Amino acid sequence: MSGHIDVNTDRAPAPAGHYVQAKIAGQHVYISGQLPIRPDGAPLDNDTFETQAEQAIDNMLAILKAAAGAPADLVRVTAYIVGVSHWPSFNKVYARMLGDAKPARAVVPVPELHCGYLVEIDAIAVIGTSPSTT
Repeated sequence: MSGHIDVNTDRAPAPAGHYVQAKIAGQHVYISGQLPIRPDGAPLDNDTFETQAEQAIDNMLAILKAAAGAPADLVRVTAYIVGVSHWPSFNKVYARMLGDAKPARAVVPVPELHCGYLVEIDAIAVIGTSPSTT
């Protein structure tokens, strides 16, 4: 037995493959890549980049909440975006949705994503710790 805990919530889409929404290992939460799919499984592949980014981030945050975490607990976020031209739009949506939380982040421009989506986002969070003052 690994001692790792699977995270599952109906507030984000169910995994479409051989993976879990997130895995808790100790105090670390590893959130799987989230595409712009509504929790009921409806795809947003024909929607604007901004709508897709909002949904992917919303899915990530819903999974984080299901793991008893909050945006301030995020320590690393990676966003994969189709087309570097979407970077400014991603920054606006991301800043609005994460508020004061500023985890380490990478934005990776890619030529394409699964099913024609324009954005995918994954994250790592640390939960159950008090903020450091150093």
